[in-house]
Amino acid sequence: MKQNLVRTGVDAIARMSTTRTNYWTELVLDTALGAWLLAVGWRHLDGGPWLAAGAIALGLFAFSFIEYFFHRWMFHTRIPLFEQGHRMHHERPLGYDSLPFFLPAMVLIALTAVLVVLMPFGFALLLAGSVTVGYIIYGLVHFIIHHVRFKQPLLRRWAGAHHVHHYHPDTNFGVTTPLWDILLRTRYVRQPRKAG
Repeated sequence: MKQNLVRTGVDAIARMSTTRTNYWTELVLDTALGAWLLAVGWRHLDGGPWLAAGAIALGLFAFSFIEYFFHRWMFHTRIPLFEQGHRMHHERPLGYDSLPFFLPAMVLIALTAVLVVLMPFGFALLLAGSVTVGYIIYGLVHFIIHHVRFKQPLLRRWAGAHHVHHYHPDTNFGVTTPLWDILLRTRYVRQPRKAG
């Protein structure tokens, strides 16, 4: 009985996560959270603009790994909520499949709490704010990659790297950057055709 109730809840959240309302609500909520973290972090930073720039750059760099980590080891796994939603995205890449609108904000707030315990308040908020901005950029970039046909060759190649992931799901986990795919050797490499 308890297992059926959990399954019903996961299914309901998964259905909600396929709606445009969920997708755009998440974007608005995360944008508000990121702006608040950056504004309050800037106000409470004990240091100048170089320290702020360092915190922001570190947060964006950290997010690039977080993006890779979640895509590779959480979305391509057997955790029902993550796996089910991501499988639906692979089946319908033009759909609005995403995480439940409240989940990223909850995770980002928890991350902020941990960072505030470990480092100075202003720096921690700037760091968390830039991780949030990285997540927002990732979401928008991912949406654009699937909904825009690029004419410019560099942009086509960049978008194509993610499209390859849909045909070779054990490769190209980075959406915004290929950095971690290169470093961790998961970047897709075309195999030469066999003569014959």
